[in-house]
Amino acid sequence: MSTTILAPIVLCVLGIIFGIILAVASKVFAVEKDPREEAITECLPGANCGGCGYPGCGGYANAVVKGLAPVDACSPGGAEVAKKIGAIMGVEVEEGARKIAQVMCTGGGHDKTRYDYVGLESCLAISRVSSGPLQCSYGCLGGGDCVEACKFDAIHIVDNVAKVDFDKCVACGACVDACPRNIIRIVPLNAKKYTEVPCASHDKGPVVRQACDNGCIGCKICVKACPKEGAIVVENFLAKINYDICIGCGMCSRACPRQLITVDGVVLPPKPKKPAAPKPAAAPAGEAKVEAPKAEAAPKAEAPKADAAPAAEAPKTEEPPKAE
Repeated sequence: MSTTILAPIVLCVLGIIFGIILAVASKVFAVEKDPREEAITECLPGANCGGCGYPGCGGYANAVVKGLAPVDACSPGGAEVAKKIGAIMGVEVEEGARKIAQVMCTGGGHDKTRYDYVGLESCLAISRVSSGPLQCSYGCLGGGDCVEACKFDAIHIVDNVAKVDFDKCVACGACVDACPRNIIRIVPLNAKKYTEVPCASHDKGPVVRQACDNGCIGCKICVKACPKEGAIVVENFLAKINYDICIGCGMCSRACPRQLITVDGVVLPPKPKKPAAPKPAAAPAGEAKVEAPKAEAAPKAEAPKADAAPAAEAPKTEEPPKAE
């Protein structure tokens, strides 16, 4: 038998033998997989963003089945997916506030730079050149690292500062990890009006005024204007919102002298002052003052005069007769 025929036969026999060995090994060493894991994987959106802290949707499903991860850790899926996973695991899920990413910078310091940067458009690269060109050490560099990290097209660079599209954001946290200045945070988007202080600076007021047009100076005017105690506090020269207490009234936004605090992404105008009461017009010079008419005096009641008694007439004396 020639080698040209023998070689293929040997290879086929070896393939059959090895196939049988692998088939037996797969049965003997098979790892039983919890059917709930596959069911959870089918519920997940398949984004594999890593926002849950596990390697992909499969890793998260495995962690949930083992009790290592909560059922509501999938940000892209939101409350709907959390309810489905909870039903599979037999756990009740409390629906909480939706979360979003918030960039704690308005870009008010981009006109105040220490030097002109020319180079790679990357926040990490910019920050390594003398900590960046901005005078504010907490400002957004606008290099776009967060934009590249986001898989949902929910963040963009607008006017040299990162802006989050709240409608698209799923709070996966990819932009938080990508930001070299750590000024992007995951915050709850309450059903009330969303109030925020978009600033991360912990510098004192005079330093902030020199570095930014509308950065927080820690003046506490917002704290005094707030009707709910504890809803907004100033810590380390920076105002912060307590989302559990804030009612979204907007009084802090109207009172802020830096026009920094936003309500649903908009800075509210100052509260209009009440107009002062008009003063009476002064009489023009040269004109006589108009005096109020004096009330006429009531006529005095006269006492009735007593009737004078008739004067008594003296008796007339008769003249004596004349003699003839």
